[in-house]
Amino acid sequence: MKTINVILSGGVGSRLWPLSRKSQPKQYLPIFDGETLFQSTVKRNAEFCDQTMVVGNCDNFELSRKDLNSAGTEGFVEIIEACPRNTAAAIAFAAFAAKPEDILFVTPSDHLITSKLAYNTAVERAIQLAQEGYIVTFGLKPTRPETGFGYIEAEGEEVKGFREKPNQETAEAFLKSGNFFWNSGMFCFQAGVYLDELKSFEPEVYATSKTAFEKAEEGKLDFDLSMNIPSISVDYAVMEKTDKIKVVPSTFAWSDMGSFESIYDHFKKQGHPVDSKGNMVIGTNLHTEFLGLKNTLLIQTSDAILVLKKDNAQDVKKVFERLEKEKPELVS
Repeated sequence: MKTINVILSGGVGSRLWPLSRKSQPKQYLPIFDGETLFQSTVKRNAEFCDQTMVVGNCDNFELSRKDLNSAGTEGFVEIIEACPRNTAAAIAFAAFAAKPEDILFVTPSDHLITSKLAYNTAVERAIQLAQEGYIVTFGLKPTRPETGFGYIEAEGEEVKGFREKPNQETAEAFLKSGNFFWNSGMFCFQAGVYLDELKSFEPEVYATSKTAFEKAEEGKLDFDLSMNIPSISVDYAVMEKTDKIKVVPSTFAWSDMGSFESIYDHFKKQGHPVDSKGNMVIGTNLHTEFLGLKNTLLIQTSDAILVLKKDNAQDVKKVFERLEKEKPELVS
């Protein structure tokens, strides 16, 4: 039996346009003390895991490979998706590539995590529970009434329920109650236990994923076979249905770096300059003045400029989606 860090790296990071593009999603941007979030993920989990397995897509596997090689990671396994089919299938591919008794520690590739001691404690407990046959998720103690995350209601390690992204009022109530946690998108379980549960609850996802995996050539999945797989998240497919679920309540500092609000907060903590009204410039050394604006970001790349209020950070995805249709060269 071994412990495998399964890194899910298929996302585009559309909320971080124009820094993040299809050809270089956010997890491969070397803007975090000269390191990428992908590299940080690999290094952070190496001490718990015997092997690294990356489930990525045909557009970015070479970026993953480059980061793995520069981090000195050897013996990694690659699974290259032909098209995105969501997390239930992505994790199934990893489970099929492992032995049934192997522990899969599943993590996104684009999280910024500090608090090493608290993180280590949480991961070690999750691995212990996984060895006992549980399907484990990580619940993060919320620090603010966040409306951009799903929540887990828990009592100790017992999961009482999963909640969708709440409105502001509900998020404030969750924070006040003290028994709701952010759903981190990190999981831990034995490969065989996950596949058994997936087969029980979503037999079509199981069967079509198995066929696509078995017909893969050199780790690359076939497009047509992949398109047969229902696109469903691991939360809907397994987590919200299984009676083997446990949660590890966690206190480590965490950010999904999913928006410019997260980038702003992180850069500010790192000492990146902001003016007296909280305005920030990213990507250019040109002298910039903000008049009548506060908490505004100006982001410049070689071919695009984005100006946004920090509070509108979630709306960048809409710009990305519009440009995808109108000016695809600006997102590729």
